[in-house]
Amino acid sequence: MSDPVLLDIDARGVATATLNRPELGNAYDEDMLNRLIAALERLAPDPAVRCLVLRGAGRHFQAGADINWLALVAGYDARDGFKAAMATTRACKLLNEFPKPTIALVHGACFGGGCGIVCCVDVAFATPDSVFGLTEVRVGVAPSPISTHMVHAMGLRHTRRYALTGERFDAAEACRIGLVHEIVPPEETEEKLAATLDAILLGAPGAAAATKQSFLGANGFVLEEREMAMLAYESWTQRASAEGREGTNAFREKRRPGWYAPP
Repeated sequence: MSDPVLLDIDARGVATATLNRPELGNAYDEDMLNRLIAALERLAPDPAVRCLVLRGAGRHFQAGADINWLALVAGYDARDGFKAAMATTRACKLLNEFPKPTIALVHGACFGGGCGIVCCVDVAFATPDSVFGLTEVRVGVAPSPISTHMVHAMGLRHTRRYALTGERFDAAEACRIGLVHEIVPPEETEEKLAATLDAILLGAPGAAAATKQSFLGANGFVLEEREMAMLAYESWTQRASAEGREGTNAFREKRRPGWYAPP
């Protein structure tokens, strides 16, 4: 079995983490989350690491949670259910508060937790073919672990619309609402990345860390353990609810959920 998170660090200190479950659109499960957490915890204190680039292997950046894993989690007891929800919450916290500049290169599908990842980075580029969606409500769950980060990136107004409707939207809309910074054609992505990395490496690493800490801390975007626990609790209880089970089953069976009222 291949590693769900591939990690590489070049001679300049540019770390690249590639989400690596391409056969599932890089959908995450607990193993991927724990590997990402371990990578972030390893890279954060390393003075040789200057920045972090996040990519997705294959056709998509990150298609949200693995629906089969969600079905499994719905049957967990309280302790394991909370632990699974906390993994998502902690991964996003570590990425959001990572003390070095972070960049996401989005292509293809970017749903649910994929959008959460994008909300947590400092710079986000998307190819024109990218498709986004805060789709959790469609399967009867709540995006609690990424909720604070969505509001941080897009503002409450846009977050309320897309988190409550589950609508999909394109790269142009993602750029308009602040989820991504620029739309970059695929053939120009590497050149754009190189220019952005060069700009980052011209900055002093200590100053960059202090700048991020100041921005996040002064504006209330640093999560304490108690706040993380609350978000994880809300997440797992909804996942384990009757709605969570019905939504997950409906998605797997490719049918409308029981709560849908046709026109």
